[in-house]
Amino acid sequence: MYLSTEKKAEIFKKFGGDANNTGSTEGQIALFTYRINHLTEHLKKNRKDFGTQKALLDLVGKRKSLLNYYMNKDIVKYRVLIKELGIRK
Repeated sequence: MYLSTEKKAEIFKKFGGDANNTGSTEGQIALFTYRINHLTEHLKKNRKDFGTQKALLDLVGKRKSLLNYYMNKDIVKYRVLIKELGIRK
């Protein structure tokens, strides 16, 4: 499995404030970004994997809606988060 429990805890600790705070918007966005990057690398090698392609598009849509919510909630933290994650928006 490409995403271990320790890696998830590390992502949520870095962005969510606590390893157990899995419901934080920042943590979820960071986790989706990690998964999107992993699937993108997979699709570069396996171009015809359409199941993965659909999963990638679903994740991008979920992340976009969370980013829009976070932008409306707190624009300053939103800008810091997208800069840290390297997201173009």
